[in-house]
Amino acid sequence: MNPKPTFTDKLRIIFKGILDPIGTFLNRTGLTPNAITLLGLAGTTVGAYILAQGKMTTGAIVLFFAVIIDAFDGTMARLRGESSDFGAFVDSVSDRYAEFITFGGLLYYFLSQENYPGVMVTFAATAGSVLVSYIKARAEGLGFTAKVGILTRVERYVVLIPLLLFNQPFIAVVLIALLGNLTAFQRIAYVRTQGHERMRKAREAKEYLH
Repeated sequence: MNPKPTFTDKLRIIFKGILDPIGTFLNRTGLTPNAITLLGLAGTTVGAYILAQGKMTTGAIVLFFAVIIDAFDGTMARLRGESSDFGAFVDSVSDRYAEFITFGGLLYYFLSQENYPGVMVTFAATAGSVLVSYIKARAEGLGFTAKVGILTRVERYVVLIPLLLFNQPFIAVVLIALLGNLTAFQRIAYVRTQGHERMRKAREAKEYLH
């Protein structure tokens, strides 16, 4: 099965003319793709700390720039001709840490406000976000694809950052909890279809041999 290009894939194509020149400049400074990955993670940590203090607008701005910085690591590696499995691994792990840290900041904020519905919904948003990524990784490990769904990582930030900018953290985590877990179920269903198709072909091959 060949899934349609994701929102993230389309953004890479649209902004390639911007990412490539900046990526070339960053390479010339001596920075490595992994350094940019860690710089983005550091920015996310600062943003999460600000969110934990209840300064949603400022935190959203810091998160926005951290996400922008993180967008250049893959571009830099491609331009260097040094794209590697380990680099992709570091980037993926860093992305997961970034999400945990971001939701951790929001969780602390809701706890400090004794907003327990906010705490529970933030937990659900975190679980949905992690499951979306885990299902894709596990599916690919078994030879399937799972790049489908309405709320992948970039879309989660598209929902989160604007709502935080307008000081609406509860609405942000509610939407991510709902749409993130829906995306997880979409991916499960997509992998299930591929699994059934694989079993069908295996049965047909066995019957043909007999």
